Amino acid sequence: MSHSPLEFSVIDLDESCAARRGLLKLPHGEVETPAFLPVGTQGSVKAVTPEQVAETGAQMILANTYHLALRPGSEVVREAGGLHEFTGWKGPILTDSGGYQVFSLGELNKVDDDGVTFRSHIDGDQVRLTPSRCMEIQNDLGADIIMAFDECPPYPASREQVERAVERTTRWAGLCRAAHRRDAEQALFGIVQGGCFDDLRQESARQLLDLDFPGYAIGGVSVGEPPEDMRRVVEVTAPLLPSGRPRYLMGVGMPEDLVDLSLQGIDLFDCVVATRHARNANLFTSKGVVKIRNSTWSRDFSPLDPDCSCYTCREFSRSYLRHLYHRAEILGPVLGTIHNLTWFQRLMSDLREAISAGRGLEFRKSCHERGVFSDRSAPAG
Repeated sequence: MSHSPLEFSVIDLDESCAARRGLLKLPHGEVETPAFLPVGTQGSVKAVTPEQVAETGAQMILANTYHLALRPGSEVVREAGGLHEFTGWKGPILTDSGGYQVFSLGELNKVDDDGVTFRSHIDGDQVRLTPSRCMEIQNDLGADIIMAFDECPPYPASREQVERAVERTTRWAGLCRAAHRRDAEQALFGIVQGGCFDDLRQESARQLLDLDFPGYAIGGVSVGEPPEDMRRVVEVTAPLLPSGRPRYLMGVGMPEDLVDLSLQGIDLFDCVVATRHARNANLFTSKGVVKIRNSTWSRDFSPLDPDCSCYTCREFSRSYLRHLYHRAEILGPVLGTIHNLTWFQRLMSDLREAISAGRGLEFRKSCHERGVFSDRSAPAG
C-alpha cells in the first residue's frame, strides 16, 4: 500500500481516563477528534443542505455504499466527479462498506464465503457485493475514508456464527486491500468484528492489525445487544487498536455513548440518532430531550434551548416549533435537524475541551447531573 492520504496525531491525553484529543488530516479537510459524523445515507443529510450541515459545526459526514450503488449508481457519481462534487459537501466524507446491510437487510440477502447476494429493497433485483466490488464502488464514490467489506452478525448469534463472520471479515479485508485502486487518495479502514465474545474481538483485532490499515473501526455493535454489552466490547477492543491511528465506533451516537466511549479512547462516531430524533419531534437540549409535540409547549414562547446559539434557537420559540410539527410543515424537521446537529457538535466541542484540560470524567459527571443523558430511546422513522 502506498503512502496513506490520512495523517492522525494525538494532541492531548486525559490522564484521568483513556480519552485523547486528536487531529485527523484528510484530502478534503481536517477533523478534530473525538468527532460525531452526521449520516447522509443517500448522499444527503436528511432535511438540511450541505451549507446548513457545515454551519452546525459538523466536520465530516457519512454516506452509504450499498444505497448509493443502487441509486443513482456509483458510475453516475464517478462521472459527476465523486461524492464531493455530486453532493456539494466540501468537507471530508466517510463511506461505509455495505457490511451493515448484511445485518439490517437480513431477510433480503444470502451470505457465502465470497460475498453477499442481496435482493434489492427497491425493486427486488439481485445485487452482488464482494470485497472487490465493494472497493470498486467506493473508489467510484471517492470518499476520504472507505471501509473494508465485513460480515456484521446479528444479535443474538451463536459462537459458531460469529466465528465464521470473523474469519470472513479478515479474509475479505485482505481482498479489499488488494482490490483498492486509490490508496493514495482514500484511506481504507479495517473493521473489527466478534459479536459479544471478548476473545473473538481480540482475535479479530489481532488478525486485522497484521494487515496494517491506516485506521480501524469497531463494527457489529448497536445491532440489538444490551448497552452494557456494547460498552464492554468497546472497553475490550479499543486498547487493542494502535494508539497512533484513528479508532472509529460504527453506528453509535446517543449522547451518553459519545461521551462515555470517547473516554475509552474512541475518536470517530456516526449515528442517525440526531437527525432521526429531529424528524420525530424529539429535540436534544442542555437539560434533556424535549418532546416538542407535547401540549406543555403550546404557549411557551421561549427558545428551545437558551444555551444554544443555533439558528433555530435564535429565531423561534417552542410554541412555534410545536405548531410546525403538529401541522406537518416541512420547516419543523428542518429546524429540528439544524438544532439537533448543532447540539451534538457543541457536545463534542465541549468534550474535546474537557479532554484537553484533563477533565473528561468531570465533564461526564456534569452531563449526568444536568440531565443531558436522560433519553436512550430511538424512535423509528
